[in-house]
Amino acid sequence: MKLEAEIDALFRLPLTEFTGARNTLAARLKKDGSPNDAERVKLLTKPSVSAWAVNQLYWNHREEFEQLIAVGKRFRPAQKAADRRDSLDARREVLAELSELATELLSDAGHSPTLDTMRRVTTTLEAVSAYALLPDGPTPGRLSTDLDPPSFESLASLMSGSAGKFARTKAEAPVKTVTKSRSGGDARLRQEKIAAAKLSLQDAKRSLSDSRARAQSSEAAHKKALADAKQAEQRRREAEERLEKATAASEAAARRAQTVASEMQAATKAVEDAKRTVVQATEELETLLREPV
Repeated sequence: MKLEAEIDALFRLPLTEFTGARNTLAARLKKDGSPNDAERVKLLTKPSVSAWAVNQLYWNHREEFEQLIAVGKRFRPAQKAADRRDSLDARREVLAELSELATELLSDAGHSPTLDTMRRVTTTLEAVSAYALLPDGPTPGRLSTDLDPPSFESLASLMSGSAGKFARTKAEAPVKTVTKSRSGGDARLRQEKIAAAKLSLQDAKRSLSDSRARAQSSEAAHKKALADAKQAEQRRREAEERLEKATAASEAAARRAQTVASEMQAATKAVEDAKRTVVQATEELETLLREPV
């Protein structure tokens, strides 16, 4: 019981601490003379992010998690259609609540609750609910990988076991020939329904697979679009900065050109004034030279 509690404690840890704590526990068990227990602990796999989130729902929100299990156990082969609708509605409500809690758990732990992660969380929760019908389902709180709902064959096996028990009970009493014939017709009808259900399940699985692929592709495209937009925004800001610098440089050059033009105009005027002065001086000198001594 102590080892089971220690294993439970591993799966309750933050995801980044799992591997180190597992190795430490395995080493201690081996040192204490429990090699089989140590080997068992060493085989424990670090959970995926989505499986870790489902484990935390079990450990930290047990009441809501147990509601999901209870809803899953309501489904029975002989359940009326109205009862099945009520059970499905109840499961949808619990799944929505657990999904919101999982989003908070992931965010608080520093994990991004991406569309793909939350889809895998929901799928695993749906599988946990479906496995409630089977005697040997996965252990809640110790999931290492994501779960898919059980196959139709697994559920049909459980259902056929219940139907077989009912058939044996009826066989203990005398039956009329017409009853046997009717039972044979019911059996054929049941087989036809099972075959149709198998086809529906296969179509649903294909649709689920296609939807997952499209969602992953859309998410990848969305991430790329965000990255491209970020790069474009960066280039725009850089272009604006270059334009601003170029505009400032142009204005400064224009001011310098205006200053140089003014200086050149002043220099030209000075040259003209100097020329006139030279002419006047020359004329005065010639006049003086022409006068008699």
